[in-house]
Amino acid sequence: MKVLPINGSPHEFGCTYTALSEVASQLNRNGIETEIFWLGTEPIRSCTGCRGCSKLGNGHCVYGGDAVEVAQDKMAECDGMIVGSPVHYAGASGQVTSFLGRMFYSGGSKLQGKPGAAVVSCRRGGASAAFESLNKFFQINNMPLVTSQYWNSVHGNTPEEVKQDLEGLQVMRALGDNMAWLIKSIAAGKETGVAYPEREAKARTNFIR
Repeated sequence: MKVLPINGSPHEFGCTYTALSEVASQLNRNGIETEIFWLGTEPIRSCTGCRGCSKLGNGHCVYGGDAVEVAQDKMAECDGMIVGSPVHYAGASGQVTSFLGRMFYSGGSKLQGKPGAAVVSCRRGGASAAFESLNKFFQINNMPLVTSQYWNSVHGNTPEEVKQDLEGLQVMRALGDNMAWLIKSIAAGKETGVAYPEREAKARTNFIR
């Protein structure tokens, strides 16, 4: 069993990484393998709604060869994902939102049924707004949303300050425990014949015709 924590910060080993590492360590204690995947600092092209991915038919975006394609291949072998982001202007980073837009638009069907969670780090404010925006990617895609004992955020301007946020780190560990429990529960359900729900064909209703 494996989870892919995704670091959407431009700083590879900054505050977001510190939070994700705490979750990953707790997952490891529960027997779940992890690999923290950093999006890097190269620009990630946002989704243009061209629908070229539907013509490819392989669950990838036509603008391939970047972090989106790499993460999609990694997620094919993972049982859950965690998306971490710093708070930029009370929202997630532009890097991570561009990444998620293309990942979910082109390959969301391969993520359905896999637990997802968001983690945010901030100096002071805006955490809940950024957290909410990230969760919506999971909620629109039939992915069980993993929660903790508080909203999944840590506070601090440096990794050293984040390590002083004892409550935030405890929230990260609880998140790791809850995700491990859910992944194991899903696996146990499959072994006993509990099938994934069959989905109806999507009904799309436009409000202006």
